Amino acid sequence: MSDSPERISLAGRLRNNFLTGLIICAPLAITIWLTFAFIDWADSWVTPYIPQRYDPQYYFNITIPGTGLVMAVVLITIIGFLGKNLIGRSIVNFGESILHRMPLVRTIYRSVKQILETVLKEQSTSFKKCGLIEFPSPGMWALVFISGDAQGEIAAKLNADGEEMVGVFLPPTPVPTAGFLMFVPRSKVIMLDMTPEEGAKLLISGGLIAPDYRPSAGAPTAVLPPPVVQG
Repeated sequence: MSDSPERISLAGRLRNNFLTGLIICAPLAITIWLTFAFIDWADSWVTPYIPQRYDPQYYFNITIPGTGLVMAVVLITIIGFLGKNLIGRSIVNFGESILHRMPLVRTIYRSVKQILETVLKEQSTSFKKCGLIEFPSPGMWALVFISGDAQGEIAAKLNADGEEMVGVFLPPTPVPTAGFLMFVPRSKVIMLDMTPEEGAKLLISGGLIAPDYRPSAGAPTAVLPPPVVQG
């Protein structure tokens, strides 16, 4: 009976050491696995279309991982370079004119192109900031990603009252891949200093992983109004 606490203490230390090792090794192992899985996926799509004279496997008789991915990056870069000149732009416009004549294809193509242009545009401010809005009821705050100012018909209809509206994306926890797009007055959004990556970590962890924050000198110490004491 006297050595029972020692055994429990030793088992506890072993358990803590195992969990610490798991925290260190699991993210690294998952990252390596996802990286090689993506490379294999890219190779399986691109390698069969590589001409034999350009395939390193033909000369060295070994499979080099990442060959298809490198070839795809080079080909996309060349297409982007050619698409900037007059001849390349004319070819792209001709191809798009053909796609625009196909009822179902043109809808998919326009949607995908618009999404990619918005996400990849160099000057885009989409999802560059995080904020807080009162949701689902006053006094309760939800983390959102700022998608940008309201545009087009939405801006014309909502900004008619004189208050500028912004689009915010409200994702759920712990999988922030789906959510709600809402348009709220800019004055109702509290902008945060954390990056979208830090905001995503906060959401995925359910609030367990919060980024460090050091308020700058002169920054307000309180954002919310003081509670009302009812007597």
